[in-house]
Amino acid sequence: MFARLQPSILTLLVVLIATPVLAASHREAPLIANDPTADITDFYFFRSWEDPDKAILIMNVIPSQEPGSGPNYFNFADDVLYEIHIDNNRNNIAGNIVYQVRFKTEIRQPGNVFPLSYVALPPITALSGSGSEGLLLRQSYAVTETRYGQRPKDLGTGVMYAVPSNVGPRTMPKYEDLAEKGIYPLKNGGRVFAGQRDETFYIDLGGTFDTLNLHISPILSDADDANDATIVGAPGAGTADTFSGFNVNTIALEIPISELLGPNGNKVLGAYASTSRPKVSVIRKNGDRDNSTRFVQVARMGNPLVNELIIATNMKDRWNATDAEDENDFVSFYCNSALATALNTVFGTGFPTSGREDLVNALLRYAPGPSVCGSGKTYEALADFLRVDLDVPATPAAGQKRLGPLAHDASGNATPDKAGWPNGRRPNDDVTDVALRVVAGILSNPAVPNLGDGVNFNVGAVGSKKTPNGIAMEFPFLPTPHDGRDRRHIDPLEAF
Repeated sequence: MFARLQPSILTLLVVLIATPVLAASHREAPLIANDPTADITDFYFFRSWEDPDKAILIMNVIPSQEPGSGPNYFNFADDVLYEIHIDNNRNNIAGNIVYQVRFKTEIRQPGNVFPLSYVALPPITALSGSGSEGLLLRQSYAVTETRYGQRPKDLGTGVMYAVPSNVGPRTMPKYEDLAEKGIYPLKNGGRVFAGQRDETFYIDLGGTFDTLNLHISPILSDADDANDATIVGAPGAGTADTFSGFNVNTIALEIPISELLGPNGNKVLGAYASTSRPKVSVIRKNGDRDNSTRFVQVARMGNPLVNELIIATNMKDRWNATDAEDENDFVSFYCNSALATALNTVFGTGFPTSGREDLVNALLRYAPGPSVCGSGKTYEALADFLRVDLDVPATPAAGQKRLGPLAHDASGNATPDKAGWPNGRRPNDDVTDVALRVVAGILSNPAVPNLGDGVNFNVGAVGSKKTPNGIAMEFPFLPTPHDGRDRRHIDPLEAF
């Protein structure tokens, strides 16, 4: 069977991967590529494996941070509104609960002429008070909650500070301890963290963009595909995780599930993240900035890879500026696969090009609904949300399977992990391999081979309180960021 399918699958992979689509949401649209502090790289929503009564919402921004890029390193933007939107009544409109995060930057000791943002004089061991003297640039932030259109409520229990970039062991000798001090309680019984973390998204991106010059064959054996602690072919074929050694900025919310439930205790929720900028911003001669109170959305993310894999290039910026519940405006891109059309035209394959109700149902609905692909539009609300059933038990860190519902053992027998994407999304879910198989038609054709890039885990993760394959055990559920002095990018042709 594989011999019969392999040529068309390989051709499909060439089309998909030779096009810049498989990078989560890193620089995925022309305008947002020039605005890293508002660029949502990844969005996660899952039931906590540390506390089963809590749900976790994570938004990452500022992609591909080179840890040693001083002297200013990486900070959240004061003029960006960071939001997470929740739909808890299954009407595909995420306005029931909205969490907003705003930052404020202070330059401490304004008369200090030292040219660095952080300096170990003395070493930085705290975010405030004794031990914070070297933190010359510091960001505080506020978290508000709006429920059902009511007035916003401040969830903070005191002053909260963002954890700065991990400069190095002399400047920040106990970074993990410093990061723990950046976890704050919220009034709703949850917690919040804002600061730098390790980039957990993993992919052979370098080989991908070299016109499918992957370091392995793109069809994995059952044994290789089932091993979530291996890089296929390593070390001789290379580790190939292009994002190894890079960091991101993280906003993580831990919220009691009881606070998120909808009518009649509904635990099937949808969510997406967005960033917005002031509609008008005026910079004065002295450098001060006056911003309007009206904001314009510049980026959003629900499911991974939608803007990259589905939305046409000339519509990507418009898609980012549109509310998630207005996906009707883009439903034709789900129904009609331009990539499949190109595949069939150029290579003579039979990949379905129209009537992709499977993609509409999987990405835009809570359950299959009436056909929409005939007309290209429906009057029901369609929305690109991460959807999660919080009744599904969380899988402990050591037992998580990167392929989620598509997981199997070394013999090919199904061993699904129901807590993985598309039931929400966890930081270490292999969305690249899963998405390739969905596009190839696995939702209607279980015989689709094991498509993948051979990168099966987060290579080179550092710090403690994580599994050997880089899954963090505790909130905020992303590993310690790489430090600027000793950061390590794994080269493609070396062992790790």
